[in-house]
Amino acid sequence: MPAYIHHHEDAEPAFIICPICVGLPMYVKDVEPHWSMAKIDFTYECSDCGMEIRQTVTKPELQH
Repeated sequence: MPAYIHHHEDAEPAFIICPICVGLPMYVKDVEPHWSMAKIDFTYECSDCGMEIRQTVTKPELQH
């Protein structure tokens, strides 16, 4: 898995802000690649309130 993450290190956004806590950054809880390896699902979690947000990121060279 580390090779896959290193390969797509430019796909991860800088940070996500918790919409409930307003201003607290969320951390990456889980990274799940799609079967085609063209997309990655990031699950973010707030360390204060526990809210989770899921975001799908597409590899830049495969976007149309």
